[in-house]
Amino acid sequence: DGVCDFGQLSADELTALFNRIEVNEVWGVGRRLTEKLAGMGITTVRALRDADPTLIRREASVVLERTVRELRGVSCLALEDVAPNKQQIMSSRSFGETVTARIDLEQAVSTYIARAAEKLRRQRSLANAVQVHIRTNPFSERQPQYQRGIIVPLTQATSDTMRLTQAALWGLKRIFRPGFAYQKAGVMLMDLHSENQVQGVLFAAAAPARPALMDVIDRANARWGGGTLKLAAEGVKKPWQMKRERVTPSYTTRWDELPRVN
Repeated sequence: DGVCDFGQLSADELTALFNRIEVNEVWGVGRRLTEKLAGMGITTVRALRDADPTLIRREASVVLERTVRELRGVSCLALEDVAPNKQQIMSSRSFGETVTARIDLEQAVSTYIARAAEKLRRQRSLANAVQVHIRTNPFSERQPQYQRGIIVPLTQATSDTMRLTQAALWGLKRIFRPGFAYQKAGVMLMDLHSENQVQGVLFAAAAPARPALMDVIDRANARWGGGTLKLAAEGVKKPWQMKRERVTPSYTTRWDELPRVN
């Protein structure tokens, strides 16, 4: 099937195979390194495997030394079966055109919160705080400059897009200043922890639980594309949205972007 499982080969079979493979077939061994190894008498994978690791490290690099040890069956890099959960989740974009109205910033911030909240739920985490930041174009010398950020603590940790959006818009209202041409906005979900480690807050009003609704939104957007289901706060036309005319189509994840053959 075009796949060779080295683990199924005996030591003699593996040595014979390595003896037939040129050293430049090893990952990370380019033309210059191939020439240098040839000068050391190393032209095959077998010769590289049998080389002195200390010599390889001195003459080449610690990375190639690890390769030599890996060829000998010694694991040098631990593999992560599951990527660790993120401690912060950010969503931030530059606008396709500058915006001056607060309503446009509110739509952008709401859209970024929705993206970040989806990632938050995907790793089954909750956020204890939301950061919002906005800024003008620092490279535009003719425009007045302004940038500001704010962190909004939450009374209860959540992954609910509605609650996170409410907090983010509350923060945006306090840092927004009229009279500026804003070029970028972003949000960050902070102080994350597992949804299994929920701490109650004394005297705090119980927040509405909408896990079923959030699940429906996530499933619909995963199946039919991001933004299929969204909050009204995200807007519709979005003149501020980043220009994406030249973006590479998502052939492997979006049905509507599959190439057509006539």
